[in-house]
Amino acid sequence: MPRSFNATSVRRSLVLLSSLAAILGTVGAGASPGDTVDVIIRGGTIHDGGEGIAFVGDVAIRDDRIVAVGPSVRQRAKRVIDATGMIVAPGFIDPHTHADALLRSPEQQARLNAPWLYQGVSTVMIGVDGGGTPDVAADAARLTQSGIGTNVVPFVGFGPVRQRVLGQDARAPTDAELGEMKALVAKGMCEGAIGFSAGLFYAPQSFATTAEVIAVAREAADRGGIYDTHQRDESSYSIGLLGSVREAIEIGSQAGMPVHFAHLKALGIDVHGRAAAVISEIERARAEGVEVTADQYPWLASGTNLDAALLPRWAVDGGGAALLARLDDPAMLARIRNEMQENLRRRGGAKALLLIGQGFPWVGKTLEEVADEWKLDSRDAALRIIRQSVNEKLRGERGGGTAIASFNMAQADVDLFMQQPWMVTSSDGSAGHPRMFASFPEKYVRYVRERQVINLATFIRQSTGRTADIYKLDRRGYLRPGYHADVVIFDPAGYAPRADYLRPRELTVGVRHLFVNGQAAIENGQATGVAAGRALLRPRPANCPVPAS
Repeated sequence: MPRSFNATSVRRSLVLLSSLAAILGTVGAGASPGDTVDVIIRGGTIHDGGEGIAFVGDVAIRDDRIVAVGPSVRQRAKRVIDATGMIVAPGFIDPHTHADALLRSPEQQARLNAPWLYQGVSTVMIGVDGGGTPDVAADAARLTQSGIGTNVVPFVGFGPVRQRVLGQDARAPTDAELGEMKALVAKGMCEGAIGFSAGLFYAPQSFATTAEVIAVAREAADRGGIYDTHQRDESSYSIGLLGSVREAIEIGSQAGMPVHFAHLKALGIDVHGRAAAVISEIERARAEGVEVTADQYPWLASGTNLDAALLPRWAVDGGGAALLARLDDPAMLARIRNEMQENLRRRGGAKALLLIGQGFPWVGKTLEEVADEWKLDSRDAALRIIRQSVNEKLRGERGGGTAIASFNMAQADVDLFMQQPWMVTSSDGSAGHPRMFASFPEKYVRYVRERQVINLATFIRQSTGRTADIYKLDRRGYLRPGYHADVVIFDPAGYAPRADYLRPRELTVGVRHLFVNGQAAIENGQATGVAAGRALLRPRPANCPVPAS
């Protein structure tokens, strides 16, 4: 009787053979012992971004490419870095960031994107939560010309597309308006966007029906894009967590494109313990042939603002001025306050909302503490802050005072999501929350070293090659000859977060060196000031018009 076929054993054997092949001999691309390379990283423990076994060896870099990886690279080198005892890996890839403010700053120092560089991140994705401009080519040109520290990968976003056509209105588009939106998404994809991003939790995107999103998303699908979603409901606000998961999968399935869940979580007391049910929905879709993946940050507090967390969506129909008018109407105000009470409850109460707006007098206090100081109901304290922020924005001033860290996740859910084979690491990094400065080391220290939820190899895989595979990044995410030389060298004993909820702007420690496109961005633990990042645009799809000469 023939032995049964064990696919898992075969896959493991192939991985082992691949790893042994790398260990037994130097792998080179156009490199020979007589060649001179720019840098050899010697004697580190190499995790190449794949599923193979780590080994002690060398990595050689010439110009912006890796030219050799193996146990003993024999080329001459202009410079040799002793990486003994260090981890050598591909530069980390962060698929969900709000690094836009830094990258677009008038200050060159800010554009270096130090919060990410010090974590070992060489590539960030922008335009997430549906926020990406459809003017992808012009935006990429500005970023490249100004000089940036990390690579950037842009999305075209549903938010700017819908606002450009419909403004802040809660209504369906006409056929002509839907055509305009579709044309804007096609434009963004033709100019190099990686995919179509939506944030259906946020107004005015939340006003769109599923059918509207599918119709617009098809333009990205037809051009090889991925659907990246801040799903409509991570909790119990509207259609519920599981209903929202099903909606996102339906959008991808009907549009004909992969689905990627941004910062996957079970948010709020109503859905704690539902991670297993979410995973079942995703696994069912994957078994049916829908390509579904997700990213996750390693914190128990999400980051958002009081407006999004507490206000009913109908209250912000029409934008800030319309909201203020409703707050001045006693009947409307009573209705808003009543619905805010339920939103407070699902978030865990005012004690679970930490105000993190930098430069405001309430920073570092919970909403409950501020309400007590002001001798107000928590809802009225929130509305006072929201009013101030909206008025400032309408005057063209700073805004940002409504930012919060919302402590709303259960540890068991975070752990279970992290262990899935389709999960990768992200930061969702935004000002005021430590995830901007410390997500990757937080995951390494808390979930690899201390709690052993995952191992080191999985951490690196989830931060490098798997992410590159999901987004089909060209020759990124792996230490392989011919690939772009994005390489991090970090101290496994010293790589650690310094930022926390009360000190969110502390830089990570433990990255000894970071190369971005072959140039040293971090040298001996310090930023070099070199702006080596690039805008990574996809090649123009075949079904795009030829640009005018």
